[in-house]
Amino acid sequence: MAGLVAAALLVVAGPGAGGAQAASLCAGHQVRTLSFATGRTVVYKRGSYVCAVTLAKRTGVRQAMTVSVQARGNRAVADTGRFTHHAGPVTVHAGHRCVRVKGRVGAKSVSSGWILC
Repeated sequence: MAGLVAAALLVVAGPGAGGAQAASLCAGHQVRTLSFATGRTVVYKRGSYVCAVTLAKRTGVRQAMTVSVQARGNRAVADTGRFTHHAGPVTVHAGHRCVRVKGRVGAKSVSSGWILC
């Protein structure tokens, strides 16, 4: 029964539901989308907190993925592994400091530089 429910949800949600999926993983409002060849990293902010998730363009296949968020003056916090859909979410307390966000799917990656200053 659970398999049927999951299949029905996949059909209803469809392949274009990636934005909604990212929004459900991070709290706050979307402030950046960093697109690259094999996916995208979406950045959210809520108060003093910044959250990011990396989403693969090609889902369902286990592949190397990373998402990291670093508040200036602190170490980066990352989620790295072999995932089928996304890496993250990763949330850090940034206060009023700039943050650097990085994402990777397979051999391709993106880096924001210092943002949200």
